[in-house]
Amino acid sequence: MTTAVGNTPGTQTPAAAETFIPVCEPVLDGREREYVLDCLDGNWVSSLGKYIPQFEETFATYCDAAHGVACSSGTAALHLALEAIGIQPGDEVIIPAFSLIVSANVVAMVGAKPVLVDVSPDTWCIDAERIEEKITPRTKAIMVVHMYGHPCDMDAIMKIAGRHGLRVIEDCAQAHGAEVNGRRVGSLGDVGAFSFYGNKLITTGEGGMVVTNDRAIAERAELLRNQAFEKERFVHRAVGFNYRMTNVQAAMGLAQCDHLDRNVARKIEIARNYEELLAGCAGLQLPACRPWAKNIYWMFGVVLSPSFGGNASSVRDDLAQCGIETRPFFVPLNRQPIYQGGDSRWPDLRGCYPVSEKLGDRGFYLPSGVSITRLTQEYVASNLVSCQA
Repeated sequence: MTTAVGNTPGTQTPAAAETFIPVCEPVLDGREREYVLDCLDGNWVSSLGKYIPQFEETFATYCDAAHGVACSSGTAALHLALEAIGIQPGDEVIIPAFSLIVSANVVAMVGAKPVLVDVSPDTWCIDAERIEEKITPRTKAIMVVHMYGHPCDMDAIMKIAGRHGLRVIEDCAQAHGAEVNGRRVGSLGDVGAFSFYGNKLITTGEGGMVVTNDRAIAERAELLRNQAFEKERFVHRAVGFNYRMTNVQAAMGLAQCDHLDRNVARKIEIARNYEELLAGCAGLQLPACRPWAKNIYWMFGVVLSPSFGGNASSVRDDLAQCGIETRPFFVPLNRQPIYQGGDSRWPDLRGCYPVSEKLGDRGFYLPSGVSITRLTQEYVASNLVSCQA
């Protein structure tokens, strides 16, 4: 029989090899059911209803942003952000080489060209010191990704953007509550994009949000998420999209906002436990936290050094035999088959990005959901250490 880790923090411990430990799972232990049933009882289940503006206002305020525009996914939020700041075909947008493929896809979707920059070997975020060498007359924006919960060096990036007249988009899909010098991500650039997928710090199942302090950006994103409908119904002056969030999803999201601070604190506690449990294991690179950063450790990742022995795939297989689920790090964008130059519709992103390639080859993350117990972490850590050759 398989024993799953429970949804409430501290309720389950592993039973040796019979246990299945998921890498992450949502925790719905607040007012989610109450709010969702209110939607059902009132028949407000589509893209109108009181919970959408309440969720937008509550989450935007948490991010120190003046405006929030809820939408159907984090990908939709990034696409809306690019469209709202006016990225056009032929423009160039700088992005990290180490990222989920969404970063390149949304840039390509608007007809612009993604330009890759390698990442920092400790934070795994875009290397601010290497951005300017990639700027050309066609560069219009920098899209940063706050990787696995560690924020990018936004102070340095905003200075670069200011010198060159560039817009800055923050991909905050993995970084709800992360901070740079005491300021929360999402409102540090021109526009931020969040995801509320099931494995994120708060979830609406699927969903996302654009946050910004620029009213014009917010109004443009709000227009485009709803097929560019204006007051004159069925007359359109722009090409829009069906990126609406439902009232039911927003109800869940509003309830989840009650747990944001708790979840951030739990993620940091989980990271401290893993740091303690893995401190004596040679050959493991653990997540960094720069002095100016608040890393929320969305997922606790490790990178195997050659001295560890074995490779990420074999170690993950060994952990799976112990009932421990893991996830590989992202495949670098320069290695994605769709961006290898074989399809003329999409840009060729081949190149040499050694830090990103090392992370993609040798990194993976451990079970990191907010419901994981200390005893379960001990089980995970001891099995990982035992994989060392």
